[in-house]
Amino acid sequence: MRIGIGLDVHPFKRGRACVLGGVTIPYEKGLDGHSDADVCIHALIDALLSACRLDDIGAYFPPTDPSLTGISSLVLLEKVAALVRTHGFEIVDCDLVIAADAPRISPHRSAMRAAMAAALSIDVEQIGIKATTCEGLGFVGRREGIVAQAVALLDKAAEAASAAPVLSTCPTSAPAASAPETPAPAVMSSAPAQPVETPTAQDSARTSTTHTPAH
Repeated sequence: MRIGIGLDVHPFKRGRACVLGGVTIPYEKGLDGHSDADVCIHALIDALLSACRLDDIGAYFPPTDPSLTGISSLVLLEKVAALVRTHGFEIVDCDLVIAADAPRISPHRSAMRAAMAAALSIDVEQIGIKATTCEGLGFVGRREGIVAQAVALLDKAAEAASAAPVLSTCPTSAPAASAPETPAPAVMSSAPAQPVETPTAQDSARTSTTHTPAH
């Protein structure tokens, strides 16, 4: 599993559309940037790239590239999602926090989740969006711009497969226990054994007496 964090900031500028999470939100000003300046998607892109341990959004979509002028950030998000999968990862979950005193985010949250989920080819339940204000503090509180932070959780399928136990397609029987070796029988003679005679006292006396033949 891998986790990545992304953060982006864009200032407001008059005469531009306000695009957040792939949705155009009615407001008197939009966010300034080379593309459509979608601060939410840019933060999410950096989170995804970070989880893959890749370079940041500027390395892949530099502001000096004229082909990216005014491009929808949803297109960039699709490209990054494909890059993530090329590196063997799947997107598990994404979560975003938007800090903006204006415009109001909550009426558009569902549409934003659906747009980003479609670009990532994930279920809408795999992406969350929360919004907060800065209570009039700082440049966000003065309504000069918007900050977005994103977190992305990835899973590398190859690692999960290698960690799974390898099961045989058929049960493997336990090896049979080897029988203890039986000592070879002693080699016996084919001739029957002769009984051993024990000499008696009478036999001993007979042997010791000498008989003289008669004339």
